[in-house]
Amino acid sequence: MTNQLANGQWRAGEPLPPEPRLAERFGVSIGTLRKAMDELVAERIIVRRQGVGTFVTTHGQTRLFFDFFRIVPREGPPEYPDTRTLEFRSDRADVFEANKLRLQVGDDVLRVRNLRLLSATPIIVDDLVLPEQLFPALTEQVFTRRESTIYNLYQTRYGMNVLRTTDRVHAVAAKPDVAVLLGLRRGAPALEIIRVAFTYDDIPIELRRSTVNSDNYDYISELGKD
Repeated sequence: MTNQLANGQWRAGEPLPPEPRLAERFGVSIGTLRKAMDELVAERIIVRRQGVGTFVTTHGQTRLFFDFFRIVPREGPPEYPDTRTLEFRSDRADVFEANKLRLQVGDDVLRVRNLRLLSATPIIVDDLVLPEQLFPALTEQVFTRRESTIYNLYQTRYGMNVLRTTDRVHAVAAKPDVAVLLGLRRGAPALEIIRVAFTYDDIPIELRRSTVNSDNYDYISELGKD
């Protein structure tokens, strides 16, 4: 089932066939099929809707968003950020990027810089690196005019559902250009998050370096969340 999802057999938001039909298709019992479905639900690859059916999970501004957006105010509820793209260009992967994205040094990549505002205040600078071969015909216009989240764009346009990320968080001194964007003094302390996002078959599709003004915001991760 995972292979069929990765190959686009069922697209984001589409319903899956009834369980008896799936069990027949894969040559397994209903019990075995349901165990597999339960695993996919637990991994948030599919979602059950009571009385309606089972659907391919869609990344959006509500569903799943706060599973991956982990910067929250120290006081008060999570906020949805306003995102502004400052830079979009083609480049070549350096050693660090090639290692994280399983590329060769010098392979073509896309570089994107986003500024994210919370409560109208610049809080995060995101620097994204994408393997260009995985995102054919991705232009700045396509990227900035997306209808929903960045992960939703990956999923709906390219069939790559972000299933998990690895985040490494540490303290840094804000770089001069980033400090200006975040309204910090040069060298001010900030959080840096190095994230690699993975799709089906554990393929890395995005490297993201986020610098966060942590004066009033924290990084939060919840384990065992339903």
